[in-house]
Amino acid sequence: MTPISEIRKDMTMITALDHIQLALPEGSEDDLRAFYCDYLGMVEIPKPAPLAARGGFWARAGQLEVHFGVDPDFQPARKAHPAFMVANLDDLARDFTDAGYEITWDTALPDVKRCFTHDPVGNRVELIAQS
Repeated sequence: MTPISEIRKDMTMITALDHIQLALPEGSEDDLRAFYCDYLGMVEIPKPAPLAARGGFWARAGQLEVHFGVDPDFQPARKAHPAFMVANLDDLARDFTDAGYEITWDTALPDVKRCFTHDPVGNRVELIAQS
C-alpha cells in the first residue's frame, strides 16, 4: 500500500489540533477542575448532552480544548503528557509548590525554560515558559 503522503505530496492531511484528552478516575473531576481551571486558568465549557452522562468535563484555554474523560481502568500517564505554554512560569511553579505539587525543572533544552509536575490523579504535565 502506498502511503497517502506519497500520493498527495501537495496536501497536508492534518490542519489543526482540535483537542487533547486526558483520562481520570471516576469521581476525581473536582480535583482536576481545581488543578486545570483554578491553577492553570482554563475555563470549563459545556460538554455535549449526549456525552455528559459519561462523567468527566471539558475545558478550554484560548483555542486549546482539553477533554477529561472517565476511564474505568484508569492508569496515570507517566510519560505521555500535554505541554502547556504558560505566562509567569516561575510564579506558577511556586504556586504549585505551595499547594503541595512537586515541580521538577528540566534543563535538557537550553533555550527552553520548562518544568514538569503531575496533576492530582498522577498524569504528567509539562509547563513551558512563554517567550
